[in-house]
Amino acid sequence: MVRPGKTETVEISEEPYISEAPDAVPYRHIFQPAIIVARRKSFIWRFVLIVAVLSAGISLLLPKYFTATTKMLPPQQNQSIATALLGQLGPLAGFAGGKDLGIRSPNDMYMSMLRSRTVADSLIDRFSLMGLYREEKRIDARTKLADRTEITSGRDGIIVISVADRDPVRAANMANAYVEELEKLTRTLAVTDAGKKRLFFEQEVKTASDDLARAEDELKATQETTGIIQLDSQAKVMLQAYADLRAQVSAKEVQVQAMQTFATPGNPDLIRSQQELAALRVQVAHFEQGQSGRSMALEKVPRAGLDYLRRLREVKYRETLFELLAKQYEIARIDEAEGAGLVQVLDRALPPEKKSWPPRAALVLVATLLALMVGAAIVFVQESFRRAKETPQFAEQLALLKSYLVRQVKSTRSN
Repeated sequence: MVRPGKTETVEISEEPYISEAPDAVPYRHIFQPAIIVARRKSFIWRFVLIVAVLSAGISLLLPKYFTATTKMLPPQQNQSIATALLGQLGPLAGFAGGKDLGIRSPNDMYMSMLRSRTVADSLIDRFSLMGLYREEKRIDARTKLADRTEITSGRDGIIVISVADRDPVRAANMANAYVEELEKLTRTLAVTDAGKKRLFFEQEVKTASDDLARAEDELKATQETTGIIQLDSQAKVMLQAYADLRAQVSAKEVQVQAMQTFATPGNPDLIRSQQELAALRVQVAHFEQGQSGRSMALEKVPRAGLDYLRRLREVKYRETLFELLAKQYEIARIDEAEGAGLVQVLDRALPPEKKSWPPRAALVLVATLLALMVGAAIVFVQESFRRAKETPQFAEQLALLKSYLVRQVKSTRSN
C-alpha cells in the first residue's frame, strides 16, 4: 500500500522478462526482437546512413551509358514483277511464278547475320572500337561489342537493334550501322529465293553456253568433212521437233533440280514436276525409236547425212536449252534486284536524351535495404554472443575450442 504524499519508484529492467522453468527451454516473447533492434537503433541507423552515402557516391562515379535503338523489317520474299515474262518460258513458267515452297520466316537468319563476325569486324573497323574499348585482340573487341548490343525479334516480325555506348551520338550511329552492314551483306550473299535461283541458273547458263560452243565447233568440223551444208525439209522438221522435245526434257530436269534445293520430297509441285519429266522422257524415247505417228525414226535418215544430222541436232538442242535457261536467269536477276537490300527501317536510331545506365536511385535504394538487413543481423549476432558469454558453459566451450586449435597447429608444424 502506498502512503499519501509519497511516490513509489518502480525500476524497469532493460532485459525483457523471461519465464524459465527447470530443464525447459527459455520462453522468448514476440517483442524481444523489436526490443533488441530498438535498443541498438542508433548503430543500425548509422550503419545504414554510411552505406547509403557510399552507394550514392559510387553510383555517381560509375560511367554513364546511353542506349540507342533502331527497328527494321528484314527483306521480304515478294512475288516477282517479272511474271510478265513467264509466257515465254514454256515448261519453266510454273516454277518461275514464285510458288510457296515452305520457306520459313527469315528473321532468325537475318538476326544471325547481324550477329556474325563479318558484321562485327566491319563495325570494329568503322568506329575504331579496339582503341575505344582498349583491347589489343580483335576477339576481345567482338565480345565487348556483343555485350553492349542486343538484337531481338518479336512476333510482329520487327527486328530491334539496341546498342549501348558512353557517347549517345556514337550509340545511334552504331545502331544504324548494323542496318547498313546488313544491306551490304545481303547484296553479296544469296539469302533470298531469287538470289538462290539466280546463282543456280547462272551456273546452268554458263554450262549451257560452253556446251553450245562445243557443239557448234563439232558441227563445223562435220560440215568440212562431209561437205553437207543443208538437209531436206522433212529432215529439218524432224530435227526441230526432236530438238524442242529434248530441250523440254533438259529444262524440266533443271526445274526439278532447282526445286529440290528448296522443297521437301513430299512437296506437291515437286512431285508433279517429276511426273511431267518422266512423261517427256517417254516421248523422247518413242521419237528416237520411230514409235511416234507423226515422225519417222532417226535411223531412217540417209546414211550420208546421218553424222551431219546428229551434229546439227545437238546444236539445235543446245541453242533451245540455252535460250530457256537464259530467260530464266534474267527473270531471277530481276527478282533479286527487286528484293535484295530492301531493308525497311521503321525507326531510325537517334541520339538518346537519357542515360540507360547506371540507375542511381535503384542502386542506392537496394543498397540501403541491404544495409538495413545486414545491420539488424549484426545486432542479433552481437546480442546472441553477449547472452552466450553470460552462461557458465561459455568459458568451458571457448577453452575447449582453443585447445583443439592449438593442437591442430602443433600437428601441422610437426608434419
